[in-house]
Amino acid sequence: MNASWPVLSTLILFPLAASVLMLFLRRDTTVRWVALAAGLIEIILALPLLSFKIGYAGFQFVEKYTWIPQWNISYYVGVDGISFLLVLMTVALLPFYVLCSWSYIKTRVKEFHICLMIITSACIGVFTALDFVLFFICWEVQLAPMFLLIAVWGGKERIYAAIKFLVYTLSGSTLLLAAIIAFYIHGGTFSIPDLIVHEFSFQFQAWTFLAMALAFAVKVPMFPFHTWLPAAHVQAPTAGSVVLASVLLKLGTYAFIRFCLSITPDASVYFAPLMIGISLVSIIYGGLVALGQSDIKKLIAYSSVAHMGFVTLGIFIFSIRGMEGAILQMINHGIVTGGLFMMVGIIYERSHSTAIKDNMGVAKFLPAYIFFMGFFSFASLAFPGTNSFVGEALVLIGAFEYSLIIGLVAIPGALLAAAYMLRLLLYMSYGEPVAPKVREWHDLNLREWIYLTPLAVLVPYIGLAPTLALSTMSPSIEKVLGYIESGKTQVNIMEVHEKAADQRLAEFLHEKNLILEDEAYPDELRIGSNY
Repeated sequence: MNASWPVLSTLILFPLAASVLMLFLRRDTTVRWVALAAGLIEIILALPLLSFKIGYAGFQFVEKYTWIPQWNISYYVGVDGISFLLVLMTVALLPFYVLCSWSYIKTRVKEFHICLMIITSACIGVFTALDFVLFFICWEVQLAPMFLLIAVWGGKERIYAAIKFLVYTLSGSTLLLAAIIAFYIHGGTFSIPDLIVHEFSFQFQAWTFLAMALAFAVKVPMFPFHTWLPAAHVQAPTAGSVVLASVLLKLGTYAFIRFCLSITPDASVYFAPLMIGISLVSIIYGGLVALGQSDIKKLIAYSSVAHMGFVTLGIFIFSIRGMEGAILQMINHGIVTGGLFMMVGIIYERSHSTAIKDNMGVAKFLPAYIFFMGFFSFASLAFPGTNSFVGEALVLIGAFEYSLIIGLVAIPGALLAAAYMLRLLLYMSYGEPVAPKVREWHDLNLREWIYLTPLAVLVPYIGLAPTLALSTMSPSIEKVLGYIESGKTQVNIMEVHEKAADQRLAEFLHEKNLILEDEAYPDELRIGSNY
């Protein structure tokens, strides 16, 4: 469905236009107000997206313009039920970045907000791009401003964290670029919808899947490519941690669905056991490491590894429930973990520390703060009635339908989430205060109430009424799973051919009287083994 008004292009270009305007502003206060206004206007500009047609599996609000005809490259954007919710979340969070940084950022204010605008624009581009070149450009553009957010406005070890973030993500991007070039050579186009319906050989799919999967696994991040995330979260400013957790991590999981499952379905089916295994390791490992953390930011960072493990698990079990839970959990993680990092930023502005021991026993003095902290903590551990409960429950149901063993292995991840979040909440609420001036800390101010309340409202809304979100994404999910069913058929055909080849070889050896008694030959030469 084509758009009568270029709403997606407007959403991509408006933040860039706002960043250009900020270049000519001199006063920091003016920059902040202009950035906040730009974020609110961006939300207004996204209102036409609410006419999204539920029940339609194809791409909507499509815009396509010839860009570089010699290479068959187009400016091609659109959204379906999978990317639609992610675009809305990306747009809605922009003013929250500005508000939670209002008093936190005191130097290079103009440059800071320009980075936020560029990241938002690039992420919307990633979620809407239907041309591989456009996708890759947006995929790469968001790296530079995120690097700067960490390196310029981060903590004491910000340079190390920023360089580690850049090295990991650029390494993955190199593999992704190689896969994109291979798709163009074999498919003759950069158009993602055209590549989805193109039939590639299994061998080609296998190599391109591995290249893309490594790139996306770094971005998620999945174990063992996760080590850049805790460093980046700990050193990043509050808004940097929020944008990283809420949006940037979702680029990898979205790309798994859009490219790996849709363009290389045969390889996705073949490598699914590997991806499921890594997902389970991420869930358990992230939970165990989070349980032992003494820094609030590190604890939440490792919890993200576990939560995103549930997302990738839901993706690669190839079921309606699993996929619905995975996409819903992407949205939930953006809301809840973004809110938790905002809570860390709020307490840091008072204690100037993110260590748990320096922020203990504040319930008596900061009751409103502890209310929101507890609210997001219970949502993070998937307490019934919260948004994360619905997403995690759907993933676990899909996991048990796929395999009883996989479901049982994933369950401890949910239990660990309760352990580390309740431990954090207990210490911060009722631990013995060690900060000498804790009694002088002021509770939440009006600005903090303004940006925390909408996120808190979404937690029970999605938790108690997820039907609208699920019905929006379901047709597109069914379409993707249709490609996977085709992939399963191809893999089954390959297995049949392999068995037939083994049988023909066995018959040939019998005809030549080369097979006598099984005991006369080593195990590897017996009929029925793998040759």
